Amino acid sequence: MRSRTAGAALAAPAWAWLLLFFVAPVAMVVWFSFGYKPGIFGTHANDILSFDRYAEAMSPTFFATFQNTLWVGIIGTVLCFLIGAPVAYWMAFKVAPSRRGILIALVLVPFWTNFLVRTIGWQVILAPEGWLSTLLQGAGILDGPLELLYTRTAVIIGVVYNYLPLMILPLFVAFDRVGPALREASKDLGAGKWTTFFRVTLPLARPGIIAGVLLVFIPLMGDYITATVLGGARGNMVGQLVASQFQSAQNWALGSAMAVLLMIVIMLTIAVAAALIWLVTLPLRARDRLVLGPDPADEKADAATPVTSEVLS
Repeated sequence: MRSRTAGAALAAPAWAWLLLFFVAPVAMVVWFSFGYKPGIFGTHANDILSFDRYAEAMSPTFFATFQNTLWVGIIGTVLCFLIGAPVAYWMAFKVAPSRRGILIALVLVPFWTNFLVRTIGWQVILAPEGWLSTLLQGAGILDGPLELLYTRTAVIIGVVYNYLPLMILPLFVAFDRVGPALREASKDLGAGKWTTFFRVTLPLARPGIIAGVLLVFIPLMGDYITATVLGGARGNMVGQLVASQFQSAQNWALGSAMAVLLMIVIMLTIAVAAALIWLVTLPLRARDRLVLGPDPADEKADAATPVTSEVLS
């Protein structure tokens, strides 16, 4: 009883923090989404509850913007994984332990700068009059200025740069926990490098992969700074619509409905992706399942032993 009380006391600050800064704000957003905007100068009112704001949020403009947001989120997450997995694998298995701390610090260097400043830096790089455009024109690769800024491609470049460390760090921890002993045992049993990676390393690193994907995909879907700075009108994302409803239009009810729909779709996307991965890997798990049968020596011993029955009173 004392240990349980001590554990509950230690967890109390974490629960209080979670309730105060996560559950309560989300509950307020859900509550505002059932209200309406009371006049020009009002932000929200909940004396009349309805689902009308959700109907407004599902307008063609919102639906098209959400399609673009989902596309950017999926492509950005996949690119982060394709880039981050080799880097994390190299850091975990190919780099000496004494140098890994330096590499981790280099991965974290972008977080030393403000998110907005980092994004504006890419705006300077991708600008038609920027140094990258000048360099490509001087090398004869482009005939005119670089027309990449304020496009969906620029948004994808920005989100991959901003969220790549969130993919590398969980993958590095997952790969580092695999350890060389299991990989050496796999090679001793005749498995090659690729077989060891796909049959031993990758399955054991699955928790890190899931953590990296969630850490990148969820905040990326709600990002609006990168889309505003690098995308302009052609790189519009749902986060911009939600921010505009809270800041410019002062329609907190409609912005809350959009935010709730965004959260629902993010959860549905993750659930569908998990179900697809489970269905795709089901034949592989069935093939790799090891079924232990009875030992033939035990069967012979049982056959040679006479069966007796005893009545216990």
